[in-house]
This record gives sequence, structure tokens and C-alpha cells, in this order.
Amino acid sequence: MPKFKIAFYPDNKTIELEKGKTLLAAAISLGLNINSSCAGDGVCGRCKVLIKKGQVNSLPTGRITAEERKLGLCLACLTMPLSDVEVEIPQDSRVDLSKISEEEAYLSRLKGIYTKPETIEKSTPVINEDIFIHSPLATKLYLKMPKPTPEDKISDLERLYREIRKIKSIQIIQTGLANIRNLGNLLRSSEFKITVTLGNRNDTTEIVLIEPSNTSRKNFGIAFDIGTTTISGQLVDLNTKEILGTKATFNQQATFGSDIITRIIYAQKEEGLERLHHAVIDGMNNIIQELIQENKIDLNNVTCCVCAGNTTMIHLLLRVDPTYIRREPYVPTANFVPVIRSQEAGIKLNTRGLLACVPGISSYVGGDVTAGVLACGLDTEEELCLLIDIGTNGEIVLGSREWMISAAASAGPAFEGSGVSCGMRAAKGAIQRVRIDKSNYSVNYTTIASAEPQGICGSGYIDLIAQMLRAGIIDKNGKINDLKSERIRTGENGKEFILIDNVYISEADIDNLKRAKGAIYSAAAILVKHMGFSFQDVKKVFIAGGFGSYLDIENAITIGILPDIARQRFKFVGNSSLIGAREIILSSNAIHKAEDIARKITYFELSTDSGYMDEYVASLFFPHTDLKQFPNIKF
Repeated sequence: MPKFKIAFYPDNKTIELEKGKTLLAAAISLGLNINSSCAGDGVCGRCKVLIKKGQVNSLPTGRITAEERKLGLCLACLTMPLSDVEVEIPQDSRVDLSKISEEEAYLSRLKGIYTKPETIEKSTPVINEDIFIHSPLATKLYLKMPKPTPEDKISDLERLYREIRKIKSIQIIQTGLANIRNLGNLLRSSEFKITVTLGNRNDTTEIVLIEPSNTSRKNFGIAFDIGTTTISGQLVDLNTKEILGTKATFNQQATFGSDIITRIIYAQKEEGLERLHHAVIDGMNNIIQELIQENKIDLNNVTCCVCAGNTTMIHLLLRVDPTYIRREPYVPTANFVPVIRSQEAGIKLNTRGLLACVPGISSYVGGDVTAGVLACGLDTEEELCLLIDIGTNGEIVLGSREWMISAAASAGPAFEGSGVSCGMRAAKGAIQRVRIDKSNYSVNYTTIASAEPQGICGSGYIDLIAQMLRAGIIDKNGKINDLKSERIRTGENGKEFILIDNVYISEADIDNLKRAKGAIYSAAAILVKHMGFSFQDVKKVFIAGGFGSYLDIENAITIGILPDIARQRFKFVGNSSLIGAREIILSSNAIHKAEDIARKITYFELSTDSGYMDEYVASLFFPHTDLKQFPNIKF
């Protein structure tokens, strides 16, 4: 296949482009911010470029006037080079990043949380992830099509459908007008050897993209967990199912409020919704760029993404007004969002790439919980099970294959490394295991990747508090005792216990962690009691959260975040939201299963239970005010 040299000005960037591919594809490969809000369908007319030198084939469009055509202007999405070409991108055709850049500076100035995405430790969950048929959200097929003959004169489009159906059993196939317009020239210039990208769009198969030559081995997707505090993204090879990288960054929306209610309120202000939307997609796009650069992948070959998140996060991602989530009777605009173009949400993939959002359950229990249930298989269990997702919004699901009920408690971001002095994500350099010698208060710890300690992640805080309790460094209220030790000092937020150098935990940190664990435990306790059970009736407890590969169950019970039941009943499943999103991007069966799960789960509002507040207050001790609930915990 011939290749042409394409030079873009005033950027002074060049690339070799195969015959039959568009100038828009070339610009995307170079990372140029050219505007194409219609995802390359040729209808928005915003990707106008000026051909300064060379020959091109530009499909006719009403978006380019006769006068503009004489000047050499064309739409990049409808224009393919026929020789080496020099192209100028006018300022009007570029994405205006000034607003986003101002937001980034604003966020950085206020909170200092605008950080480069970090590689986070891959969790090693105790679940079977290989249970769904491999059928990705976007699939590439290489076709060597027979050329038309006097005996075989069906149309190009019917010919394409026929060849696809020889490989896949598909009844309904559709495609857009832009693909049809380009099909005749593309087939003949490529000698009828093409790659088609097929997308699963709402029970219909769509021909998303048609490319010359064989690109079928280059097909990638991104799975996202959009948390209130942290955004995690995972690059997946859609052909091999291999995980190529996982990164996380703080959700920059935290500048506008640490919880979903304050963000919903902020969204009602002038440009509030727009700011919150840009904050989340900016973090997502940064993760995408980091992942593709590290793996040397062309952005054009990232064909889809799946996002799991709570209901408010998905509304803000899609720029949908979340106002009515917090107004009685608390109804979201949508729990089931159809598969759309990622471009419509501002997510930078292939311009025609797809975006699927995991279906949600209610205003306060979203697709992240659906993805979690899908990942751990709670919906298939015969006996009573419990899923506890330890995050900013502590979500709980109780049930089995017969029924499921859910609840949510605002736990705060402490166990996700935010709102505590030395907190960080489960990334390189995070202290994740701690042991304290009771005789002299010496500290032994391990960090992720055995790197120099940078801070403490969630599993490290659980270990640390449990060890401090056992060593008598703190009392059951979380106050640091008066001890003769160089590790104890007085800081701005009360007493502090020093692990190493400037890595420490303060009494204020302990108080934040105590409230977080109390919210999660009390939510689980009330939900189980509401359904007429006790924790002893629960046969399996799935523990989810972004803790990386390590969580000490015994220490989690010691501090009172988990119930005191037989330890073998607990199963740590890692970031179940991200795992579920990955399963969905790799299997159409998984998305159908997720839809069934979301319809099956009932939501229980904790505030309607008269005993919830009493249970919460009682849980604000280590492990609990009522020690009968923790008979096996002794200090």
C-alpha cells in the first residue's frame, strides 16, 4: 500500500499516511488538536484545513462553499491524499484548549491536585475473570473482498455486508453516511483489501470504521473507573485480552467539592456543569495519552472505552444536569445510557470510537456497583453474600442469585489517599504494609515496587492503625497516648506518629479514617439487620477497593471496618469497578449481564432506618463501642 508524507503547519509535524486514510486520521496520530465534533462524519464542518501543496481526493460536502474549495479548503475528515501533501490547520479549526488550560491552572493553584497520572499497582483479585465469551465492544476484521465482475455486480455496501457475514453471524448491520460516501474509492484504492471495525451498539452491529490494508492486529480499548476521588484507567489489547497498563489520577472535580452533593450543587452555577465536565474528561484524556505513549500506540487504534462510576460521576462525564439526583424523589436523568461516540463526551480516542457506560441502579448507587457485582459474581451465588466497596462512597450490596439490595454511605476519601496528611494512591512508593514492635515502637514497612517511601495508601493506613492499637500507641478513640518515644511529636493537627522522615500520621488523620471506617461498617450492619440477618449469616464477603494487591483482612477487622466473622469468608477482589468495566469492554455478554444486574438490585436508603445514626456513632471507636460485635479482637 502506497504511503504519502503529510506535513502539518504551523505545527511543523510530519507523518507517513497510507493511501485511503484521511487527513484527520493523520492529525490524530500526531496528537494535533483539530476540531471534529461530529466524530469524522463530515457534518459539523469544523475540521477545515488548507491544502498548500499536493494532490488530494476530497469528498463533496455542503460544509465547504465553492469559494472555499477554490482557495484549497476542505474537510480533513473527508479528504485523502493522492501524493505528498502540505496542510495548514487554521486557528478556527483547532480545539480551543484555553478554557481547559485555565481550569488546570485554577485546580493546581487551589489544591495542588493536578498531577500527572501514576502507574498504580495491579491488584491480584481472588475471582475468575475469564467467564464471558470474548466479543469486544469493538472488533476489527481484515477482509480480502472479491472484486465486482459482470456476474457479481452487487453494490459495494452489500458486498461488504456479505463478506462480514461470511465470518460473523450478524443479522442487522448498519453504518453511517460518511463511510458510504467514501466506500467506493476506498475499496478500489486498496484493491478491495480493507479492515472494518465493528461496534456493538445497543444490540446492533455498526461498521464504525473502514480502513485500507490490514490493521486488525491493532485494536485497543480503555476501561475506566471514575471515582469521586480517583480516576483509574486501564489499556487493554482487545484481541489478546492483555492488560497493557493501568494508571490513576486524582479526580480534579474535588476542587469543587469533596463529595457528590457539593458537586451537584456546584453544577447548578453558571458554567458549573461545564467546569465539572472538563475536570473529569481532562483527567481521563491525560491517562489515555500516558498509556498510549508508553505503549507506543497510535490513538487511531484505540477504538472504544467503557466507563464505570457512580450516577453523579456519569452524569458529569456526559455533561448531563445532575440536579434532580438530590431533589425528592431523587431521580437521575438516566441509569441506562446507550452506547455513543466517545467524541460526544470529549474523550479523545479514534474520532469514531465508542463509549459505553456501565448501567446504574439508582441516584446514589451507580454503574461502579453494577460492575463490582459483575466482577465478583455475587449475582450467581447460592448463599447469602456481601459486597463492600471501600471508597469515597462506601457502597454495600447484600444478596444472592435470588435477590440483591444495595446501600451507600458517604465515607470520605481517606482510604483513597486524600484528606490525610501523607495519603496517596496504591502507586510506586506507597507504604502498603506496616508492622510496629511493641517493645520499642520501631516500624517495619514495605512499599509498592520496593521503592523509596512517598506516602501511605489505604491498605497501609489500615495496617498502621491496627498496629498502633496493638502497640498501645493510640487508644480506642484514636488519640495518641503520652509515650516516651522520638516517634511522637506535636504538630499543627495535634500529636503525630512518625514512620520515617516526613511520612507520619496525625490525630486529625486518624479521626478522618475513623469516620470513614465507621460509615462503611455501620452501613453494612444496618443493611444486614434491615433484611433480618446477622453478619454470621453471611457466607462470603467480597471486599473491593483500590488497595493494589494487598489488604490485611485481620487488620481491617481489628480497626472495625469489617465484621468479626470467620476469616475464610472474606475474599479481596481489588478494584472491582475497573475489573467489571474491563469485562464489559471485552465481552458483549458481560454488558447484557450488567444490565440484568442493574435491573435486579433494589436500593435501600439508610437514612430511613431509625437505627442508622445510632449505629454510626457507636462505630466511631476502634473497633466499636459494642465490643460484643468484635469478640475475637483483643489488644
